[in-house]
Amino acid sequence: MTKAIAIVGPTAVGKTALSIQLAHHLNGEVISGDSMQIYRHLDIGTAKITPAEMEGVPHHLINIRDLNQRFSAAEFQKLANEQIEQIEHKGHLPMIVGGTGFYLQTLTENLALGADHFDEESQRIRDYWHKIAEQNGSEYVWQQLQQKDPQAAAQIPTGNLRRIIRALEVIEKTGHLFSQQTQTKTANDFLLIGLTTERSVLYERINQRVDLMIKNGLIDEARWLYEQGGENYQSGKGIGYRELFSYFKGETTLDDAVAKIKQDSRHYAKRQLTWFRNKMNIQWYDLVSGRNTTNEIEAVVKNWLKN
Repeated sequence: MTKAIAIVGPTAVGKTALSIQLAHHLNGEVISGDSMQIYRHLDIGTAKITPAEMEGVPHHLINIRDLNQRFSAAEFQKLANEQIEQIEHKGHLPMIVGGTGFYLQTLTENLALGADHFDEESQRIRDYWHKIAEQNGSEYVWQQLQQKDPQAAAQIPTGNLRRIIRALEVIEKTGHLFSQQTQTKTANDFLLIGLTTERSVLYERINQRVDLMIKNGLIDEARWLYEQGGENYQSGKGIGYRELFSYFKGETTLDDAVAKIKQDSRHYAKRQLTWFRNKMNIQWYDLVSGRNTTNEIEAVVKNWLKN
């Protein structure tokens, strides 16, 4: 069983800097766990690491798709597992770094995704259960799941409607219990390191990061994507791009578009934290406030690798 570490958390908490230090000290190579950094040419809005910032550390699954190509969690899982195997074969430490929660859960828990991709049927099932929930409440929907898959229902709170509906969707689409879907044997052994900080501090850092992106040329990058037909692509759905499309169409002012990028980024960070806390067994650290240090995390990783 290959040992690998995953550094997860919301945007702007220092994942990149930590990953570079650990990679240097532990002979690591980085696999990106970000659903937008796969796209070529989208550098500023995705906060893609630059060659200089890599400091010679090999990085994988960055710039592997064109703008008009789709990419799924199942593809990520397959490619990431291949990279983990290759990195381990070289005697190096595989390090997955990113904030796309479903991608990371798919990989670390080795979820069975083959017959379960998002499509029109998925949307139909979700719409149906959302309508039922509006009429009868989320607890009623949870009871339907309990009848179909008691083991899954026992693991999902009655208030987590999104997760309840997701379980019902998988059952209907695959014909298999949701609890069986998520209990696939994990192929690799992962240490999950989460970075976070005080919410107000995080939000301020996100606002500052957006301002820096604008200064570094995000508007030109987004305009280029827009002119390539980005509105019609998965790549154009990313935060930092979709908000500016409205500005390019004359539907909003630049100031309002930038404010919307900041707002959407803050909301996304909140969703990221909720996902990681609810779905994955993570050890949390706060490097921003100084409550924890990179050396402390490094010691934890070394101890885990030894044992």
